Amino acid sequence: MNHHVSKVLPVLCRTRIKICGLTREADVDAAVAAGVDAIGFVLYEKSQRFVSAARAAELARRLPPFVMPVLLFVNEEVGKITVACDKVPGAIAQFHGDESPEQCWLASGQGLRPYLRAARIPLGNAGGSFDLVKFCQDYSQAQAILLDAQVDGYGGAGHTFNWSLLPPNVNAHLVLSGGLNAANVIDGIRVVRPRCKTLSVDVSSGVEVPGQKGIKDAARIQQFVAAVRRADLQLNASRR
Repeated sequence: MNHHVSKVLPVLCRTRIKICGLTREADVDAAVAAGVDAIGFVLYEKSQRFVSAARAAELARRLPPFVMPVLLFVNEEVGKITVACDKVPGAIAQFHGDESPEQCWLASGQGLRPYLRAARIPLGNAGGSFDLVKFCQDYSQAQAILLDAQVDGYGGAGHTFNWSLLPPNVNAHLVLSGGLNAANVIDGIRVVRPRCKTLSVDVSSGVEVPGQKGIKDAARIQQFVAAVRRADLQLNASRR
């Protein structure tokens, strides 16, 4: 009798991609055509990429099934967050300010809506002093922790932090953000993916027309997505 021993194949990873700070129909369509997984709308009035909740809803209606809208808030009132999320069905909230775990919990409808929590990692060697493990424990109700560079204001400044200073083992889903572009995202994925449960990436300024915040470039979006896919192929090939 022949005994067939089945080979256990490694679980291959696909890095999910979010394009953030969209303001135009053409850019939403370009991101969808490139194959991204999520579209981010900035509902923070001080941002140059700001859109109203009504405008975000209008743009989100262009999304096909399985492409997720994400609404970014910075220290916003719970009532306004609820209204905005109601206008964009199925949206994930992203808290990018100084929101406490309790505030995130309340603003997410006490767990009814999934949310992301941004961790602002200091630039340079100071990044090693950020206790990401504790941060993830404090915000354990979040669907994922988004890693962004700590800059003046809240995100979208195009700066990267030192990825190599992140802890070697983080028990959370992470989203790498902060200064990513087609030229560096492969290195970012290679460095950060082994340190967490799963890794996604989030880009804003890295796919914009230079000097025009909120105006995306379709070619740059395609180049970014292609780079992420190359990173996946390389890492998955090394695991076989």
